[in-house]
Amino acid sequence: MSEHFSFDRHVDGDTKFSRGRWELKAGVKILWATENVKTVVDTESVYSVFSSRPINHRGDILNNAIITTKLTSPADDIVKLETYHNKSAYKHAKEPRFELTSQSSSLTSTDAAAYQIQSNRLQAQVKEKQFGINFTNEFGRLVTQLGPRSIGYVEDSRFEKPGLTGHKFNDYMTCQLQLAVGERLYGLGERYGPFVKNGQHVEMWNEDGGTSSDVTYKNVPFYLSSKGYGIFVDSTSNVNFELQSERTSRVNITVQGQGMRIYIIYGPDFKHILTKYASLTGFPALPPAWTFGLWLTTSFLTDYDYDTVSSFLQGMKDRDIPLNTFHFDCFWMKGFQWCDFKFDPVYFPDAKKMLSDLKSKFDIKICVWINSYIAQESDLFDEADTNGYFIKKTEDGASYQCDLWQGGMGIVDFTNPQACEWYKSKLAYLIDMGVDSFKTDFGERIPSRDVHYHDGSNPVGMHNFYTYLYNKCVFEVLEQKLGANQACLFARSTTAGGQKFPVHWGGDCESTFEAMAESLRGGLSLSLCGFGYWSHDIGGFEGSPDPAVYKRWCAFGLLSSHSRLHGSHSYRVPWNFDDEASVVLRKFTKLKLSLMPYIYGLAIEAHQHAIPVMRPMLLEFPEDKIAQTCDTQFMLGDALLVSPVFTENGEVSYYLPKGEWYSLIDGKIRHSEGKGEWIDEVHDFTSLPLLVRPNSVFVSADTRSDHAKPDYDYAKSFMVNIYEVCSHKTVDIPSVSGEVVAQVTVRATDTGYDITTSGTIGDFTIRVLGRQLKNSNFTDKLQNSIIDASGSSASIQFLSD
Repeated sequence: MSEHFSFDRHVDGDTKFSRGRWELKAGVKILWATENVKTVVDTESVYSVFSSRPINHRGDILNNAIITTKLTSPADDIVKLETYHNKSAYKHAKEPRFELTSQSSSLTSTDAAAYQIQSNRLQAQVKEKQFGINFTNEFGRLVTQLGPRSIGYVEDSRFEKPGLTGHKFNDYMTCQLQLAVGERLYGLGERYGPFVKNGQHVEMWNEDGGTSSDVTYKNVPFYLSSKGYGIFVDSTSNVNFELQSERTSRVNITVQGQGMRIYIIYGPDFKHILTKYASLTGFPALPPAWTFGLWLTTSFLTDYDYDTVSSFLQGMKDRDIPLNTFHFDCFWMKGFQWCDFKFDPVYFPDAKKMLSDLKSKFDIKICVWINSYIAQESDLFDEADTNGYFIKKTEDGASYQCDLWQGGMGIVDFTNPQACEWYKSKLAYLIDMGVDSFKTDFGERIPSRDVHYHDGSNPVGMHNFYTYLYNKCVFEVLEQKLGANQACLFARSTTAGGQKFPVHWGGDCESTFEAMAESLRGGLSLSLCGFGYWSHDIGGFEGSPDPAVYKRWCAFGLLSSHSRLHGSHSYRVPWNFDDEASVVLRKFTKLKLSLMPYIYGLAIEAHQHAIPVMRPMLLEFPEDKIAQTCDTQFMLGDALLVSPVFTENGEVSYYLPKGEWYSLIDGKIRHSEGKGEWIDEVHDFTSLPLLVRPNSVFVSADTRSDHAKPDYDYAKSFMVNIYEVCSHKTVDIPSVSGEVVAQVTVRATDTGYDITTSGTIGDFTIRVLGRQLKNSNFTDKLQNSIIDASGSSASIQFLSD
């Protein structure tokens, strides 16, 4: 069995079935849901049966296939549409299922013209005669619809491959949702191409393809619409989306097999859609606060030992660059033996002592690279093979093996509970040795044919879902050993629900400005699928970046939720580039540490509501048509705009919504008139556009503090940053355990601001950005003014002009 054949994503063939508006491609047959012949309504569902041909007389019921639909509501503002052709084949397809939460909340009713299900503000109406389902909001306005020839069963005999049912053709269900004029689509996982997905063909098939193509490590069958709804396809299989790329007024969704399940999620705003989507698929766990500091790795193909690692750590310390986590990449284990979970004794003869010494001397956390493949030369191979812990071949029952990556590697079968516990026991030993986190690499090279899983799951459906089970297993052992809110992965591949096991990084990118931009596009798309945290290889992975790329990427990376220096052939320590690189890295690392009270509050919000830390502009400015398309900048939470610089000479162009925005870097105000405008600037390597949104309050570290770690006491000594508050705002101050320990409320008065606090706090200062101010003991004519405060309240006034 060839490796390419096993991993081939095109197991489904071509899912563009039509040739223009009128014809189907040769070899394709579609049975469309055409005429409503039966509808049953009860308090929980609307069940309908549709013929595939019109019925003009009794004889037309003969040789007339049927398509069944069922509408239910698992939660408020969510309608589930289930549709199938042959019921038994659909029910017994053995496709693995996403782990979804369901809380029934629906009320149904009927009228003379339509059958309908009401889910809070979302209503689904089934037409009485001809096929049609309209989804409308609380005002009766159309959200989306399924019109004529919108749901159908497909038989495709163009490819000589048996489908899931074993026929001599591939069989599919297709569902085609109507798009309105000007409607924009987003999401579908980490996608590196255009941020707006209209006009694209997108296939849900995890692959190790780098960041410069249409394949990706993170496929999530969920998209958002600018019309205020989201669509989640509940299938772990190879779902195909034609987003105005086949029918220019539709999204065509195709799933192999006899049926499909989709959820229509009404917001109407983007943030509420994400929260409701996460209520189905799971909310992100809260990573420990220490994970938000700077990570440094050995890189992939470099040579290293204890002395090398120590020199890196000492070099960062000598240059006053706060470092929080050190990561050992692949070659901490001996070549040809990955994974045996043993430090190579040639380079690390006493690994436990080494880890203890490094953590004691440099006060760092330790992460090690792993994957779910066990090489034939690993000491663990025979144990796993004998006990049936690997995916097996169907032809002879032997363990499936492959040479693509590690010679003769077997792949752990995480559908086998005993295999999971065995795998966890190997990781638990490393945790006891001093390892704090695991980089769960790979998970994409999973065979899709001629293999057997312990639980009997269909291998096509398991290809994407495998990574969910893999990361879940590793995350669980970290939680078991370290405690709740102390687990953190660095994962490359994922699918729907994988947001529960953070953190994810962007995969193998090139060391160029173009790759830096495509990485950001991928992260922004992923953030619109419920993923609260995201990282990327600072400097790029492939090749060695020139100093300009490295320094610009440092600024971008340290204003991302998680920040890791990593590469392939060369070390990513800053002194390997130029003298200024250390200056840049130090500045932005300390800047991020100073923002941790704000950033960790965003992390808690992501954990509770699935609103990402790094946000596409559209999440904060949903009515702004230009913001809906911006993909070279982002909001860090609700208050800070970040525009990475993608040029060596510092030229940058970014979009600024209406108002006066204050720069945290140069202290100047940017004015944006009208509905917003594009700003062109030039920045040196120690700067980039980092702007405070008008009408914002956020808490940062006191400027007199110099924190070396991200997990300090945020409420002990802090600064309240105020910018043009119009009425009043309250912000939370979290603890590193994820609890809100204090609050700050700012109220605008006719002449200034009143500031009050609650909870357990220490000393704090007040900074009013961009305004002259005074109090009874202090007068400062600088625009960037700081006032000491005592007690639980303060009052400040503006100076008269």
